[in-house]
Amino acid sequence: MQTQTLLVAVGGALGSVARYWLDGAVYRLLPATFPYGTFIVNVTGCLAFGLLIGVAGDRLTLGSPARALLLVGLLGGFTTFSSFAFETFTLARQAAWTLLVMNVGGQVLLGLLALWTGVVVGRTIGGAA
Repeated sequence: MQTQTLLVAVGGALGSVARYWLDGAVYRLLPATFPYGTFIVNVTGCLAFGLLIGVAGDRLTLGSPARALLLVGLLGGFTTFSSFAFETFTLARQAAWTLLVMNVGGQVLLGLLALWTGVVVGRTIGGAA
């Protein structure tokens, strides 16, 4: 297996476990009336992503192995929302407002539509109404 792929796999496993633990801890502490666990995971992931990019941009170059392990693997397994936020932030810094709106609106609206479509198709295939 290629080293980069292995780093992504290891980071992804660690990130997924961290998400599971944090999400579970939040749901034990807060009521289930709002998706607090997902909310906190996404915000925490964005903070961690920003810190890594901020440090790398100001002090050192985040090499390809570190990027594979930390950004793609660990934080990708923890939450892909951090990647979405960073890419949207990058479009804002480039003043690419049309692309920013397309990215945010498209991912949110099309994501919800795709989820709904998947539920309908899945229920149809599975025989549930």
